[in-house]
Order: sequence, then C-alpha cells, then structure tokens
Amino acid sequence: MPHARFTHLLNQQRSYLPPEHGKSSAWICGEEDYTAICRQALEDPQDFWNARASLLLHWFKRWDRVLEADEVNHKYRWFTGGKLNAAFNCIDRHLISGRRNKAALIWQGEDDMAKRCYTYQMLYTEVCRMAHALSSLHIRKGDQVALYMPMIPELVIAMLACARIGAVHTAIFSGYAEGGVRSRIQDARARVVITADGAIRAGKVKPLKANLDPILEKCPSVAHVVVVRHAGIENVNMKGRRDIWWHDLVDDFTLNADFPCEAMDANDPLFLLHTSGSTGKPTGIMHSTGGYLTYAAHSTQWCFDMRDDDVYWCTADMGWITGHTYGVYGPLALGATTIMFEGVPTYPKPDRYWRIVENFRVNILYTAPTVIRSLMREGEAWTERYEHNSLRILATVGEPINPEAWHWFHKHIGDSELPIVDTWWQTETGGAIISPMPYATRLKPGSACKPLPGIDAAVLPSPAQDGEDGDGAGHLVIRKPWPGMMLGVFNDEAKYQSYFSRFGCYESGDGARVDEDGYFWILGRIDDSINVSGHRLSTVEVEAVLTSCPDIAEAAVVPMPHLLKGEGIYAYVLTRDEVPWSDALRKSLRDAVRRDIGPLASPEYIQFVEAMPKTSSGKIIRRMLRKIAANALEELGDTTALANPQALPAIIRGHQNLLQGLPESAPAEEGGEVFAGGSE
Repeated sequence: MPHARFTHLLNQQRSYLPPEHGKSSAWICGEEDYTAICRQALEDPQDFWNARASLLLHWFKRWDRVLEADEVNHKYRWFTGGKLNAAFNCIDRHLISGRRNKAALIWQGEDDMAKRCYTYQMLYTEVCRMAHALSSLHIRKGDQVALYMPMIPELVIAMLACARIGAVHTAIFSGYAEGGVRSRIQDARARVVITADGAIRAGKVKPLKANLDPILEKCPSVAHVVVVRHAGIENVNMKGRRDIWWHDLVDDFTLNADFPCEAMDANDPLFLLHTSGSTGKPTGIMHSTGGYLTYAAHSTQWCFDMRDDDVYWCTADMGWITGHTYGVYGPLALGATTIMFEGVPTYPKPDRYWRIVENFRVNILYTAPTVIRSLMREGEAWTERYEHNSLRILATVGEPINPEAWHWFHKHIGDSELPIVDTWWQTETGGAIISPMPYATRLKPGSACKPLPGIDAAVLPSPAQDGEDGDGAGHLVIRKPWPGMMLGVFNDEAKYQSYFSRFGCYESGDGARVDEDGYFWILGRIDDSINVSGHRLSTVEVEAVLTSCPDIAEAAVVPMPHLLKGEGIYAYVLTRDEVPWSDALRKSLRDAVRRDIGPLASPEYIQFVEAMPKTSSGKIIRRMLRKIAANALEELGDTTALANPQALPAIIRGHQNLLQGLPESAPAEEGGEVFAGGSE
C-alpha cells in the first residue's frame, strides 16, 4: 500500500505562489535567494551562524569559538566565551537606536476596555524596578524564579527582570492543576514564585494565589511569593514574611529605575521550561542565553519577515515555548511591537481575534490550527464584520494544519492572497525548524514546506522491527546542531541522551515524509502513527479525511490494540453544531476514509465526543486518547495540562459504551457543554 497516508493530502494538487506585493523588500525575496542561503549555511555552518549572531544581537564580549561539539556525549555549546544579556538585547539597545518611544508591548485584557501599552522606555523602567525587587529578595545569578501567572504584562516584565539579573525563570502555565504546578516548582527548586491573585478567563475568575498556598507547603525551597493584584479578589491570604504584593515591592524602587545587566556567558541558562510527559513527570528543558536568543531572533526575522514597523501578535500563552520565543524574546530582540491577550477567541463573542486585529492594525498573526477550526465552526460572518487589511502574513503552530482549515484561513482572513507560514518545531528546538519563507516559498496546504536556512533536517527510515512498509515515511531528525537547540534536560541526563540514542543525532519523535519537491509533511508523533498489518498509516491523513466531511469539526485518530492486525485505528470525532450523532454518519465517515486512503485505514471504532481533551493553547492531548482507546485508564499520566478536565470522564464513558454496543450519550447541543477550543 505505498504512499497510502498521503493520498488525501497529495490529491489536492493546488499550490500557492508567494505574493508579489512586498517581495522586493523581504528578508528572503525569492526561491533562488532561499536556495542560495541554505546552500551557504550547510556548506559552512560556523561562518553562517557567526554572521547571524553578529548581525542580530549585541554582545558585551565576542565569542572565542562559534561551536564546541562533543559528538560522543552530544553536548553542543554555541558562541563559547561570548558575553551578552537577553534583557539588554530586548530592551536597552533599542533605547539608543531610535525606538525609545515606540510601542514594545500592547496588552489587551478580556474586558475590551482593559488595555495597556508599554513603550521600550516604559518597559525598561518596569523591568529595572522588578530587577531591583528581585535583588532585594536575595535573588542572584543562577537562582531559579517560578512564574505562575496569567497573561498580563507583569509576566513579561518578570521574565525580562530575571534575564537582566541572570536568574533562571521557569514559567508555569496558569491553567495547570495542583500536581503540575507543584512538580515544576519542586523540580526547579525555585526560591521565589511570582503569581497573581487570579486569572480571568471566559468571564470567570480562577484564583491563583489561593491555589498556590497548599502547593507551597510541599515546596520548601520557596522563600518568597510575589503577588500581582489583577483579578480583584478580596481577602487574599498573605502569609507574613513570605508573601509580598508586587506593587508594594516595586514601589520602593520608583526613584531609582536603573539596574545594570548581568553579563551572562553565552551558555548560561536563560530559562527552564517543562513539557508534559506521558509518565506524569514533566521534562525540564533548559535553553541557553546566546544560542537560544540568536535562534529566536533569526527565525522570527525570516519566518515572519519581521520589519521594524510591524505590529505582531503571537496568540500563544507565555507559559509555553511559543510564547517565550515568538511572544517575547524574538520580536523584542528585533525591536518590534508585540501584542499580548488575556482571554479566549470565542468570548464574549466569536469575534475577539478579528476585533483585536482591527483595533491594533495587526500585520502578522500567529496562532494554532485548533483555534482556526474552532472559529470556522462559528462561520465567516464574524470575520466579515471587521477590517483585516492590515494583515500581511498569517502563521500557524502547534500541530499540522489540515487543508480545510488552511483554505478557510487563507480565504476568509488572508483574502485568498496572504501567505500562511505553517511552522514545525518543539520546546526542545527553541524555534521554528521547518517553515515556509513567506515571500519565497510556494505553499502546499498541509505541508510545513522546507527547513529554515541553517537546519539540516531529514527523514530516516525506522529499523526493520518497526514494521516500516517502505513508502518513504520515517523519523524526522536534525542531523547537525543549531544554536536554538536545548542546552540539556534539567537533572535528567538519561532523558537528554534519549533524544540522540537511536540515530546519533537529534530525533524529534515525530514522523514525516519528504515529497518529490523536498517538502516535509509532518505525520504527528511517531508513536501516533499506526502499524496496521505491517503498514504504517499516518494519523494526520486519516484526521484530514474525517475533518473534510462538512459535518465534522475536529478529529483525533489514535492506535488501539488489535489481536489480528497488531494495531487498529480508533477515531474520536467532534461534530459541528446541530449535527446529530448517528450510525449513518459513522458509516459515511468510514466510507470516506476507505475511498480516499484505502480499506486498511478504515477505523475500527469511531467515537463521537462532546469535547476533545485540550491544553489551554488548544492542542489536543492525544496521548490521553491513546490510553483510553487501549483501556489503559490507570496510565493517563500527567493530566495537569488539561484546560477542560471535565472532558475526560465523558470520553471514557462514551468509549466504554461504544465497546459494549450501548447507546452513546447525547451530543452537547442536547444538554452537554462544548469546550470552545484553543485560546492561545
């Protein structure tokens, strides 16, 4: 069954040329330009990264060597001997380059009237005040500071204040449950936690400080808690000598608003960020100061063709790597204006994103496919109420975008003209690895296109025992080091080495295939691909067929144990509003998969669900769905990333009913509650 997994995607022959308007002033202005830069970067990577680091950042001391590589232990140290500071690069240098009074950070609260704008000068003052405050709490270079905060400007200020004094920040997404917060604080051994009285989301207030108090009873490393007054919660319990209000702390430094930057070694850690693990133990990914910041600026500039006058909006929460790289460090290092939004795209109406685009004249919009799908469900009438002609680039992140969502985004937001930059990358990579160049790359909906200049990505076949069927798909790897790659895994060398153990180079854990034009098609996690009778099928392609049905809003496909085939296909589907669940619909979905891919790809079970289990960034947590399909309910692992934990019990009940041949529960419009989907 060669190439079965790509039948549906590659049947859509249409591709899109980059727009001519704006090409002449682009950083990479055509395919020939892109090809030449890629060739130069791979032929002499040290010279290439030497030039990029020199151009993009300010260094207090130039490096002695571009790269020191220990290939045996897979240790890579970039710009060794170099000295710099991330906060200086994101703020200070712009004060003397004509950007002092330019908007650096624009914040939009959930209340439409709640807005704040910080110029680079204002941001400098606030970051220096917070640096003074942290220093007064005896935080020094190398100390860990945990940030358990909502999407408010104080979060960005705290990140940059930590960077200024050399402290390592670890951001903890405010939607995590108790276990996720506790494990991250404990793993980092944080000395200070910065939080808020509460977070505001979809018209509701979630208490953060009250949630934090019992957690800290099991976190002995924490000496102080700094609390931002944000949500208006009364009677916040402030523990004497430990808890301090943010405003009381920083007000002591109003008159002395300068704080010198710590000169950091290029390989000193900048931040620690934990990913959720299937075992329940988060993995602490460490990123360096010099290599990471170089790659953040490099990829931001070229992926989004970032220009000095751009208003840029990355909708990701700062608790995720996307928010770090493309919400804070990348755009601010380049002197752009970045937007921060506390809220969800469908509250109070499904027009919040388009209202923000119009109000702030956004030029670049970077969001998640699941957000696009959730807004598709609401209809294009909401988009037509607002002007979005300020946009020149659209971009997506988080998971492969299905062609239907791509075309909707391109037509209704991009006026069938704007390029869509579909980026593939991970927490471990630090920044985008495979992505179109908006004014150089011919686009194929569903493909992440080609690697960035300086990236040596490849697809390597699985060992024979993996049951590879020889159709060209395999493991997505990066064969040569790049500056944005993780510095290591905090307190877990064995985990770090596991990324290199199979192939001797960085293995992403994702499956992919490269087509005849050299375009990469991401198939999702390699353990999400399904080996049916020796044929490895892509979950992404099956999902694409299911979501192409007009009655289906979302689909998640996972493997399930099968006595004869080894693995079978289990599909979870979310119907569009007012579409009833029925065996007839289930049969039509199976027929569509059989027709577009083949009989081997026909799902054993199709389960209708009221909501998918998602992170608050809108990403479906497929590992949980795999465990449910396998009846391994005791192995659900780390559930703290769930934004909608109420979805799991309903999915488990529906799964058990489906296996027993019992009627399924009624869909949401008949009594359940729909989780609207991605927010960030």
